[in-house]
Amino acid sequence: MREVTVAKSAGFCFGVDRAVKMVYNELEKNSKVATLGPIIHNQDVVDDMKSRGARVIDAVDELRPDETVVIRSHGVGREVYEQIEANGNRMLDATCPFVSKIHRIVAEKTKEGYLVLIAGDVNHPEIQGIIGHCDQNYYVFKDNFELKHLFEKNDNFLGKKLAFVAQTTYNIVVWEECLKVIPKNDPDIVIFDTICNATDTRQSDAAELAKNSDIMIVVGGRHSSNTVKLYEVCSRYCKTYHIENSDELSSLKLPCAGRIGITAGASTPAYIIKEVQTTMTENVNLTANSDEEIDFAQALDESFKKIHTGEKVKGIVVGIDNAEITVDLGTKHTGYVKLEDLTDDPSKKPEDIVSIGDEIDLIVVKVNDADGTAALSKRKVDEQAGYDTIVKAKEEGTVLEGTVTRIVNKGVIVNYLGVRVFIPASQTGLARGTDLEQLNKQKVQFKIKEVEEGGKKRAVGSIKDVDSAKKEEARAKFWESAEVGQTFTGKVKSLTSFGAFVDLGGIDGMVHISELSWKRIKHPSEVVNVGDTIEVYIKDLNREENRISLGFKKAEDNPWEVFLSKYRVGDVVKATIVSITSFGAFAQIIDGVDGLIHISQIADKKVDNVKDILTVGDEVDVKIIDIDEESKRISISIRALLEDAEDEAEEEAPAEEASAEDAE
Repeated sequence: MREVTVAKSAGFCFGVDRAVKMVYNELEKNSKVATLGPIIHNQDVVDDMKSRGARVIDAVDELRPDETVVIRSHGVGREVYEQIEANGNRMLDATCPFVSKIHRIVAEKTKEGYLVLIAGDVNHPEIQGIIGHCDQNYYVFKDNFELKHLFEKNDNFLGKKLAFVAQTTYNIVVWEECLKVIPKNDPDIVIFDTICNATDTRQSDAAELAKNSDIMIVVGGRHSSNTVKLYEVCSRYCKTYHIENSDELSSLKLPCAGRIGITAGASTPAYIIKEVQTTMTENVNLTANSDEEIDFAQALDESFKKIHTGEKVKGIVVGIDNAEITVDLGTKHTGYVKLEDLTDDPSKKPEDIVSIGDEIDLIVVKVNDADGTAALSKRKVDEQAGYDTIVKAKEEGTVLEGTVTRIVNKGVIVNYLGVRVFIPASQTGLARGTDLEQLNKQKVQFKIKEVEEGGKKRAVGSIKDVDSAKKEEARAKFWESAEVGQTFTGKVKSLTSFGAFVDLGGIDGMVHISELSWKRIKHPSEVVNVGDTIEVYIKDLNREENRISLGFKKAEDNPWEVFLSKYRVGDVVKATIVSITSFGAFAQIIDGVDGLIHISQIADKKVDNVKDILTVGDEVDVKIIDIDEESKRISISIRALLEDAEDEAEEEAPAEEASAEDAE
């Protein structure tokens, strides 16, 4: 029994499909159309277009004044565009987006001083078009052997900046061999992947089918580069035949085969592939009826799928400008997605979201059969996907992340995958009365509390729930390992009259005012401010009440210890009077350490009122006469210094008298 299989990807690529539709659409408008070269490597389709009034020209100077010229998918050089503009003819550019991408690459690289090396057939119109954007700074090579010869012949290549591109329909296997010839890790060499995705896929699918077939039928134009390459690929694995249409099957002497594979080049319409498949499957008389007329436009039209408003479709991006993108839908309609239907982010442009050649999911908003256009929306697809995710997130309690897009009355709006999530002020995690503007344009994590069903697809979320869960997790983790003496680096969260609250990473502890400084302070703000990062240690833990007492002042900074390390009884120091009592005066020796000058130690005479001798702020010389380490009390004296001075004077007096007597 005969088994006939068509390759997964065969026939029109979107670039050729787009070009063919552009010509037929113009012909339907009764326009006078001229294609610059055959629009497609399929003579049947070209002949049909001619029968409808289209002309095929080889040069711009052949154009008639009232004709619309169509640039075929192979593309042309810059000079041709300039000639058309000078001629004044209306132009439709059907250049394949993948080819246009190569034009941009080679133009940019030649301007940057690169020598462009192009893999492909130098006589192919696509290569000729690419050359037309290189400013004469290029080489074309057919395969890895020619490339190797180029490197051997041109030693100066290694001293130049080289940019490599390949014809969109270039043989994938040969390209891989070429890559082996190109020097590795050379910063002056850049390689661009320009082989069309459709070409890669078509060749890979054809190879897989050929491996499992007895014979392969490759359908496509004799002059079609990608069809010839398909023939070469398939020939590696089984007996392969190249035909242009089903009529040629009758002239083939096909061997007896149980498994027959069919593939087709990018210029082969779907109806021709279908004819070949049907003929091979039914094993009918292979003599075609030459009198039967085929309406190619109708056949092409029937091969395109229909679309309807509200339907979800896939489209390939073929054009991008500042206001919209153009997509190929595989139908007779040209699809357009306006910027507002592409994204709800006003800061983004179409080029920030999609690239030429991207395949994207879309919703049909409106179909205009008369104009052959379809209005589409990517945003609706994103919104539905985002809404489904949000519904699931509510059910599972998942934490989501989004950006606050604006501040509204009583809350903020977060955009999540195109869905509007309202977070009330009470659920933002900020204290009541706090300015919500600080959240604007910020990324936040939130949970979904409510989902609004129906057409609006909105939801209510909570940042606070996420924060609470994080705190609970941090609290549990803290208490698992917390011990007195452990040190932490935390951030001062708030201040009160009795201390400072410090965030230890999801859980708060308090530093009492007495633990902030060794000296007496009136308010914590004298030492720390909200937002400061400080190092603290655990002084005490109360697990039952979840209370954490923290210490901040360090033992090595203890003024008493500093004093003991520097001073001894008998030392003379300068001290500043800080307070006066009825029994004496307190004087600061160093910051945080005071000594008492008893009333009896203020002078070498009786003092009735300390204020008669000393005033707060006076700086006086004193002698340390006692240090009580246990009570942390220091006694200092002015009187002791006065007495010392008198003793010194008495000792010096006899010496002076003796000197006088000797002189006599």
